[in-house]
Amino acid sequence: MSIIETVSDVSNPFLSRREITCNFAGLGGKLKKLEASDMITKEFKLDGKIVIPIKMKTHAGKPVVTGTFYVYEDEKIAKQQVSPVIFERLDKGKKKDAAVTEEKTEKKEAKAEQAEKKE
Repeated sequence: MSIIETVSDVSNPFLSRREITCNFAGLGGKLKKLEASDMITKEFKLDGKIVIPIKMKTHAGKPVVTGTFYVYEDEKIAKQQVSPVIFERLDKGKKKDAAVTEEKTEKKEAKAEQAEKKE
């Protein structure tokens, strides 16, 4: 059983995009937009395309998150149609995730050095 359940998958030729709405079972309150877009990219094999998480909604009393994603072929078209604020938030989230990953790596290296000193 997959965590991702597709609610709708619509091609919108007028706006040159694909609109995907999915339910993520068991991830209520734990799922971030960037993680969700990575999951969608892997599930639908969208490598090389721009996947933009538009809306993530949790349901009261249920561990389900419903997400709406826009998939674009061209980044230029995406930037014309989607609010620049969404791109800023995504960039900010990517930078934050990179900083957290770097911090964890530094802590692991420090622990490894301490373990070597004890030996």
